[in-house]
Amino acid sequence: MKLAITGATGFVGGRLLRLAVRQGHEVTALTRRSQEERAGVTWVQGALDNRQALQRLVEQADAIIHVAGVINAPDAAGFEAGNVTGTLAVLAAATATGVHRFVHVSSLAAREPSLSLYGASKRKAEELVERSGLDWAIVRPPAVYGPGDRETLELFKAARLGFVPLPPKGRLSLIHADDLSRLLLALADPAAPSQLLVEADDGREGGWSHREFAQALATAQSRRAMALSVPAGIIRMGAKLDGLLRRDKAKLTSDRAAYFCHPDWTIDPARRPSADLWRPEVETATGLKDTADWYCRNGWL
Repeated sequence: MKLAITGATGFVGGRLLRLAVRQGHEVTALTRRSQEERAGVTWVQGALDNRQALQRLVEQADAIIHVAGVINAPDAAGFEAGNVTGTLAVLAAATATGVHRFVHVSSLAAREPSLSLYGASKRKAEELVERSGLDWAIVRPPAVYGPGDRETLELFKAARLGFVPLPPKGRLSLIHADDLSRLLLALADPAAPSQLLVEADDGREGGWSHREFAQALATAQSRRAMALSVPAGIIRMGAKLDGLLRRDKAKLTSDRAAYFCHPDWTIDPARRPSADLWRPEVETATGLKDTADWYCRNGWL
């Protein structure tokens, strides 16, 4: 296929780009900065607010995979611009150039739009996709991990020291970035089902408790660790402190604190993709160990 990909310079998009090229697809990818030439990849310089760049990105594509988005912003306007307005711009480019297949990367946070500004923006983006008239598919990933991911790096570091600070008692689902990439490519195929919203994970029924996840992170590094359950009030206080110290560069915002403290970020089994479309291939214990080894080789741990 000829694929147009947004977000290809990020963690998930980068893994997707490599897999797409490996499978023999021709890829056109959006980038804000100049990139080195890569076989099978045509880079289009621009951003989601550049209409001309988006039209160059999607012209002659068989499918668009929209990965780009904002996971952290200081206010509602930041999420609106990155996740809602940005998605609308890509949908408009698809409509203008006649590309019908549109695969959208959302988030489990979209299930709880009243919980966080991030979740609200992802739900709005989903609604735009559903009303677009295109041949769409939406994926709501849970926590995504894998080599090169900076979001879970701090948890690996904590597990290495023996204590993993996690929100109050709860559960979560996990998916390796390569498994997510395989799903996105399967959904981009013209023969794949359309008007489909799926939630995908590693196949573990009921997901992982916070304690189980902490131990899995430690085991991946041949260590032992305890899950330190941090009360919601302390997490919210930490978010305020981070905002005071780092302002718009804060990692733990009040919005993320609200998201983290929700007790159930496991997927809905009824929304799992059908086995004939996709199934996970990366066993989580192996995936976590490979991720930890990558961090070590690259000097991140």
